Amino acid sequence: MRVLVIAGMWIGIASLGPARAEDVFVVASRMVPDQKAVFATVESRRVVPARARIGGTVAELAVKEGDRVELGQVMASVGDEKIALQMKSLDAQIAGLEAQLAQARTDLSRAEDLVGKGTIPRTRLDEARTAFSVADNAMRARVAERSVIQQQLAEGSVLAPAAGRVLKVPLTTGTVIMAGESVADIAEQDFVLRLRVPERHARFLKAGDTIRLDAAELGQSEPRFGTITLVYPRIEDGRVVADARVDGLGDYFVSERIRVWVAAGDRSAFIVPAPFITTRFGVDYVKIRGAGGADIDVPVQRGREQPQPGVPDGIEILSGLTSGDRLVRP
Repeated sequence: MRVLVIAGMWIGIASLGPARAEDVFVVASRMVPDQKAVFATVESRRVVPARARIGGTVAELAVKEGDRVELGQVMASVGDEKIALQMKSLDAQIAGLEAQLAQARTDLSRAEDLVGKGTIPRTRLDEARTAFSVADNAMRARVAERSVIQQQLAEGSVLAPAAGRVLKVPLTTGTVIMAGESVADIAEQDFVLRLRVPERHARFLKAGDTIRLDAAELGQSEPRFGTITLVYPRIEDGRVVADARVDGLGDYFVSERIRVWVAAGDRSAFIVPAPFITTRFGVDYVKIRGAGGADIDVPVQRGREQPQPGVPDGIEILSGLTSGDRLVRP
């Protein structure tokens, strides 16, 4: 015979049955969390806007709602015709200054030769050097201005500020935008469950608590559990906001509502594994082994399911059992 005992934990004692092993469960009162059902939403820890660095017209959009982007990926291109005209103007000025610089370099070389031969005074050489220096500095200044304009053109590319999922693109190609306007909203890939619990339960909520998700809403049969990671200190509209971490939560749908159960205090209860309960004609029974070894069917009142991380099929029994009863698996 194999005996399973619950008193804060499961203990299995195996003894032999040549033909068939008979499971026995010893009923004991245990403290269970008084769980309350609340709705939580799937949220990104941060929603970051991708902003344009220059004003102009959206020339190209490379993303749409639902797309996944990586850090630094080009999401859109913003063009400004004025910047292109400024670039052309500076190119023309640089071409003229290059000619002036070449002429100043030639004059300086000729003056150095003539001064060496004693044909012209040294003042003419100083004037040639000054003219060359002025032309060279003017050339450097225009090249620097062109670099600034070129950088402004490069800043027309809107880059993704974080890796994640595009939630919203509030504009289209051809839209005129100003510097600093948002081109798209990106939800970072770090998704959490955001709970909003009535403030009367605030004193029971703390980081590290376990929450239970409604498996049916996730299309699963086995219950899933998560852990509260952060309780926000600000109460909003009479509700305490908290974040919970759940493995495999997904990273596509944002603001999806999921029913979860959170602890709102502890109470004592009888928890029995589901296989020890049978239902006949709408009445729930358990088989209790008497002192003489005889098994008796006793009706019980079933409560709601109380799955725990180590007991996924636990069911609360409201009446019909006492501590010490020995249940036999039917």
